[in-house]
Amino acid sequence: MSAPLVVLITAGSAGLGAATARVFAKAGMRVVINYSTNGSRADTLVEQLHEVSPLSKTKECPNFVSIRADLSKKSDIERLVTESVSQMGKLDAVFSNGGWTSIQDFNDLDDNVDEEMWDKCWNMNVKSHLWLMHAAKKYLDDSEGVFITTASLAGDWGLKFPQERLDSAMAKTQLKRFATVEDVAEQVLCFVRSRSVTGANAVIDAGWSL
Repeated sequence: MSAPLVVLITAGSAGLGAATARVFAKAGMRVVINYSTNGSRADTLVEQLHEVSPLSKTKECPNFVSIRADLSKKSDIERLVTESVSQMGKLDAVFSNGGWTSIQDFNDLDDNVDEEMWDKCWNMNVKSHLWLMHAAKKYLDDSEGVFITTASLAGDWGLKFPQERLDSAMAKTQLKRFATVEDVAEQVLCFVRSRSVTGANAVIDAGWSL
C-alpha cells in the first residue's frame, strides 16, 4: 500500500480551507493546516480531522498539524514549507488558498489611496502564491506533486450582500443555487488525485457564467 499523500493548505483553519481539509482527511490524506492568527481554531480543526480520518493516530507520525505563518511575508512562507516537510516527511500537494480583500468605494479616490492596503492586497493575492510555489517546488518535483490555487474571494464576501440581491443572483445560475465550499473542496480533491490534469482552470459557480 502506498503512503498517504501529504497536503499543505494555506488559510486552512476556516471556510474553504477547512472544508477542503475535511475532504482530504476523509480520503485518507495527511494535512498541514496553515493559519495566521487563530491558533485555537486551527487546533480544533486538527482534532476534528483525526475524528473523520481512517488513518491511525500516532505521536511518531502525525497525520494533521497546524502551523502559523503570515502569507504576506516571504520569509514566513518559506518557513511554513520547511516546517511542513520537517514534521510530515514529504510534500505531495499544496493548496494555495490564501487571499485578502477590502471592499472600497471605487468612486471615491480618497478612499483608494491607502498604500499599505494596496501592498497587502498585492502580496496576499499575487505574490504569496508565487512565493509558495517557489518554496514548495523542489519537494513537489520529488513527489511529482500538485500545486493548486484559488483565484477569488468573491464566494466569501458575496454572501454578505442583502438577501434580495442574493436571491436575484441565485436565479441567474443554471442550477438555481450557489456553489458551496464543499463543492469546491471536492474539485480540489479531484485535482490532487489526478495524474493527468495540468494547467487547468475549474470554474465552480453553479452555472453562473454559462
